[in-house]
Amino acid sequence: MNQNDLDAKLTDFAKLCLAHDGLWFLAIEQKYGLVAAIEIDRIAWSGFAPIEARRIMKRLNIAPGGGLEALAKAFPERMYALINEQQLELDGNNKVTFTMKRCRVQETRRRKGLADFPCKEVGIAEFTEFAKAIDPRIKTRCLGCPPDKYNGEFWCKWEFTIE
Repeated sequence: MNQNDLDAKLTDFAKLCLAHDGLWFLAIEQKYGLVAAIEIDRIAWSGFAPIEARRIMKRLNIAPGGGLEALAKAFPERMYALINEQQLELDGNNKVTFTMKRCRVQETRRRKGLADFPCKEVGIAEFTEFAKAIDPRIKTRCLGCPPDKYNGEFWCKWEFTIE
């Protein structure tokens, strides 16, 4: 398989995985309501994020406790990095800022006439657990995420530091 075919296949797998997550969420929301769906989604992403982090660390040979530099290496390897436009800034050893400039989930919901997904609560759990799996010293802070109003520049923004 050539590199273009491999890239296309990986991108398709990422889209399928995210589509399944979205359909699962909508099914829970329809049956039990938005509040329950967000709570269940938070629990699921809290479990998935450290698994993803550990697999990335193993694949890239990143040792546990590698700090913000390890986190910055791991972020571009996340499953949805293939299908979202993201920006990562490493400010020396003091801070990493992750920005989701284009989000497939939010853009799909808007295209289908659905309200923006209020993902902040889920994101706090997901990003916190992902970062903690890389290095338990890392602290996560949300700088903006729905239900915060979309500003036209990014969907969500996160700051990671080590005290």
